[in-house]
Amino acid sequence: MEASVILPILKKKLAFLSGGKDRRSGLILTIPLCLEQTNMDELSVTLDYLLSIPSEKCKARGFTVIVDGRKSQWNVVKTVVLMLQNVVPAEVSLVCVVKPDEFWDKKVTHFCFWKEKDRLGFEVILVSANKLTRYIEPCQLTEDFGGSLTYDHMDWLNKRLVFEKFTKESTSLLDELALINNGSDKGSQQEKERSVDLNFLPSVDPETVLQTGHELLSELQQRRFNGSDGGVSWSPMDDELLAQPQVMKLLDSLREQYTRYQEVCRQRSKRTQLEEIQQKVMQVVNWLEGPGSEQLRAQWGIGDSIRASQALQQKHEEIESQHSEWFAVYVELNQQIAALLNAGDEEDLVELKSLQQQLSDVCYRQASQLEFRQNLLQAALEFHGVAQDLSQQLDGLLGMLCVDVAPADGASIQQTLKLLEEKLKSVDVGLQGLREKGQGLLDQISNQASWAYGKDVTIENKENVDHIQGVMEDMQLRKQRCEDMVDVRRLKMLQMVQLFKCEEDAAQAVEWLSELLDALLKTHIRLGDDAQETKVLLEKHRKFVDVAQSTYDYGRQLLQATVVLCQSLRCTSRSSGDTLPRLNRVWKQFTIASEERVHRLEMAIAFHSNAEKILQDCPEEPEAINDEEQFDEIEAVGKSLLDRLTVPVVYPDGTEQYFGSPSDMASTAEHIRDRMKLSNQCKLSSFPE
Repeated sequence: MEASVILPILKKKLAFLSGGKDRRSGLILTIPLCLEQTNMDELSVTLDYLLSIPSEKCKARGFTVIVDGRKSQWNVVKTVVLMLQNVVPAEVSLVCVVKPDEFWDKKVTHFCFWKEKDRLGFEVILVSANKLTRYIEPCQLTEDFGGSLTYDHMDWLNKRLVFEKFTKESTSLLDELALINNGSDKGSQQEKERSVDLNFLPSVDPETVLQTGHELLSELQQRRFNGSDGGVSWSPMDDELLAQPQVMKLLDSLREQYTRYQEVCRQRSKRTQLEEIQQKVMQVVNWLEGPGSEQLRAQWGIGDSIRASQALQQKHEEIESQHSEWFAVYVELNQQIAALLNAGDEEDLVELKSLQQQLSDVCYRQASQLEFRQNLLQAALEFHGVAQDLSQQLDGLLGMLCVDVAPADGASIQQTLKLLEEKLKSVDVGLQGLREKGQGLLDQISNQASWAYGKDVTIENKENVDHIQGVMEDMQLRKQRCEDMVDVRRLKMLQMVQLFKCEEDAAQAVEWLSELLDALLKTHIRLGDDAQETKVLLEKHRKFVDVAQSTYDYGRQLLQATVVLCQSLRCTSRSSGDTLPRLNRVWKQFTIASEERVHRLEMAIAFHSNAEKILQDCPEEPEAINDEEQFDEIEAVGKSLLDRLTVPVVYPDGTEQYFGSPSDMASTAEHIRDRMKLSNQCKLSSFPE
């Protein structure tokens, strides 16, 4: 019977064990009757519960029952005393009925308990409260009977409830822990797992039960179980009545079973953790070798353009993102395995290392495949980027070559030609870069073995290789066509440069010839002071004419070259049509002026030669001069020369031009006249009238 079941009855305090003892060391059972009618059934239940608490050894010493009838009627007291015969006849040694003062005297004669001792089985005495100490020591009596023993029924009841709850829970927990611990010791792994699965979790928390037991034990060690903090100091009660040994025994058993249970839990937790790790490892391995590898197998192309490669890169990043989640699980699992290896048992080391090695191999292999794929796509993107740039350069070069050249001068042609060469050089550099990128990409593809994606990738690789080689060959052909067109354009532009050069040089020849003509008319005016000097001037003039002739011939050759170049270029020269007439006109003017200069110098030579001969003989031998016609000839030549000096050079277009300035011509004419005067003087001396 448990106190919690009859708690309402126990709270009524129909009977109680105060903890006091009689002189025989028997326990004192107190039945306090009240004015109200006592329920005998409830009293019987209370007595049954109280008498179940002491041990058999304690019961053998007998009980002293105090029936407090001071507030009750005699018939109730008599009924209670008679009921003790049926409840605890063998265990009651003495019944002390505490009577009210002078209330039952006349009725005692009607019933004498001492005469009924043999029939009742115990002695019954009527005693007043102040005489009760004759039978029981005051220190063993409660304050209600003038004793010093303090008793708090509610405190006792609460402690009893705690004790019974602890006893019940600890006993049940011990059974459960024993079942769990015994189940974990079975040899068959299957039985072990089944037993643990069925009984692994106790119905109550062992820590809570242990804490309750320790608190209860601490309380019991400080005072007796059914006593209180106050009152007179007592010697320890018998072990049979004390709950302390029972609590200590239960606590010891609980600690032992709980220690075993904790070890079972630790082993179970370790096994569960190992199984969870193994399960997660297999999840990672199965995903990486299954869906993860399938994703990589489906991604083998490199794209045929920048956009296609970028799309493949984006798809690969999505695949990497999915792999990253599993790699994060791998890192976590690796840390857990490392922790278990550091603190694990010997039997688990081999399995843990095997799991760790398997997980690492699969993850590293998959990570290598992802990195290889990423590098391959990056190389493909760079290759297509270089190919696109080169294609744009070739398009720009081709567009430049398709535009007809119409430069304004040779400098612009040179600039255009320089730009063309730079573009061609840039194309060469771009093509070289494309070859390097393409070869690097081909090398990466050639290193892609069949293990990379778990299948033979020869067909896919061939498509990629054909695409790369096709791009490089196409760019090479386009570059070769552009080079051929550049060669043609270069030749044409060089011819145009030569054409402009010829035209410029021809115009320069006209300028030079004009300058020679101008120099002839303005500076070549002297006729010499004597025949010798005049002959020297004539020789210089002929050389001067040779220079002019060379200039004219050079100009004609340049103009002929422009005609040939124009025919080759299929274009019309913008300057040769005007330059040739100018050249011929200036040359014609130079020729007329030059011939006039020659005539004047030849006449001057004849004049000076005749005059010098006459004048040389006249002072020495005037009589030697016998031909008067010589003087007439000198005069005639001199007059003709003077007349010629005054005549301008007339060009075919009707324009006129004089040699030198009028002062220059006057000086020359004055010198001729002086010679003519000397000749006349000599004539007069040789032929006087």
